[in-house]
Amino acid sequence: MGLKLYGCGSPNVFKVQLMLAELGLDYELEAVPLYGETLAGPAFRALNPNGRLPVLVDNGVPVFESGAILLHLAEKTGRLLSTDPAERSRAVQWLMWQMAGVGPMFGQALHFRYIAPAGNDYARGRYSREVERLYDVAETRLSAAPWFAGQDYSIADIAAFPWLGRYVKTLEVDLSARPAVAGWIARIEQRPAHQAIAGEGKALFKADLAAQAAASPAELDRFFGR
Repeated sequence: MGLKLYGCGSPNVFKVQLMLAELGLDYELEAVPLYGETLAGPAFRALNPNGRLPVLVDNGVPVFESGAILLHLAEKTGRLLSTDPAERSRAVQWLMWQMAGVGPMFGQALHFRYIAPAGNDYARGRYSREVERLYDVAETRLSAAPWFAGQDYSIADIAAFPWLGRYVKTLEVDLSARPAVAGWIARIEQRPAHQAIAGEGKALFKADLAAQAAASPAELDRFFGR
């Protein structure tokens, strides 16, 4: 049965694509419509009760939540997660930092900057400041070590990259005062795995934008929880 990834053009899906590319694993990708009935339907909810993407099905076993998928693949292959207890712990800590902090805060910053109606200056300012703070946290860490877990590239870097690396311009983040983050982004962009899937990730993102433009007001309200 192999591997099947249900995805879209989101950074959480891209991190799984990047992990699979780093591991050299073949998989089937099914792009899931974001604005129709699919995510709320019983067939998809049987894969992910939370109704969100990505979902990886590994030989018939569904795994949801992008961080859990990265852990699953690392443990399945014995790669990109150190067996040294201290370094493994650091990788998991920084993975959780991304899942609990970077992803939600960046997502809210993007929403209030580009989706929410006018009159949300407080929310926009709050989440924009949190984005800046998280970049500063990353700068401090990456000034002390080349990768989040230490000396080796790991799932912690794969998890953080699609957010820290792809939204610099969109969120108007100045990297001139964050040279360690800038260098880290460049190193990942130069990796063969990233170069192999960057085009596919951009194509999925553009398809999502086109679908958003074509969605009905009711579909958009449901998707954004309005």
